[in-house]
Amino acid sequence: MANIRIDEGEPLEKAIKRFKRMVEKEGIIREWKKREYYEKPSTIKNRKKKAMERKQMKKLRKIQASKNY
Repeated sequence: MANIRIDEGEPLEKAIKRFKRMVEKEGIIREWKKREYYEKPSTIKNRKKKAMERKQMKKLRKIQASKNY
């Protein structure tokens, strides 16, 4: 469940943006505007493959950063 703490003097709009980002990141509400049309299976496969590559690169960067310490 997503929840945020609002600091004193923090604009409401900024807090709402943080909340919206957190909700989308957790997958509670997804942005469907991009895929309201039919997607070919090959396109889905390529999109998932690129996402996996990004995940692996991020993991590799974390490992390399921890080795530098």
